[in-house]
Amino acid sequence: MRFARRFLLVIVLACIAYPLGLGFQIWQQSHRDELAGADAIVVLGAAQYDGKPSPVFRARLDHAAYLYNEGFSGRVIVTGGKQRGDRFTEAEAGRQYLIEAAVEPEDILEEPEGRTTLQSLENVKSLAELNRIASLLLVSDPLHSERIKRIAEDLGFQEVYTSPASYLELQRSRLTKAKELLREVASLMAYELFGR
Repeated sequence: MRFARRFLLVIVLACIAYPLGLGFQIWQQSHRDELAGADAIVVLGAAQYDGKPSPVFRARLDHAAYLYNEGFSGRVIVTGGKQRGDRFTEAEAGRQYLIEAAVEPEDILEEPEGRTTLQSLENVKSLAELNRIASLLLVSDPLHSERIKRIAEDLGFQEVYTSPASYLELQRSRLTKAKELLREVASLMAYELFGR
């Protein structure tokens, strides 16, 4: 009986420690800007409205354009498919926005099929193999950075860096940030346990 109680206590503690540990890793990575040269900058898609990127997507694209114009990479990959009823994919909306931000059209590659982070990065892997891309500089939300980095490394990329977009102008509340962190912990747990 004593052994059973101890075993149950260990299980309960593990169930608490695991998500707390992931949350700490996500929070730590969200505060790192791993600026480094790479074969391609990858912008993870976000909502677009009839070809116009949402504020969150715009922040990611603006950051990618900055990295490109500062010479961190000569190629940008935009990712993201479309929802039912959409006329444009996230990748198409991202491409057009980047062209308007002075990124040369021939330097932009599109991944227009991904509906999830994992699908998008799996498709980026295929694009990378066709275009001799070995290293990535990933751009997304700060709290998304840990998950996208893990997925890219699991897909076999040897050099993976993250440079999160800034959302200072979006005025997110503490409650919103806490919800985003909890959602990201749940998403990373799902990937770690089932996604691989």
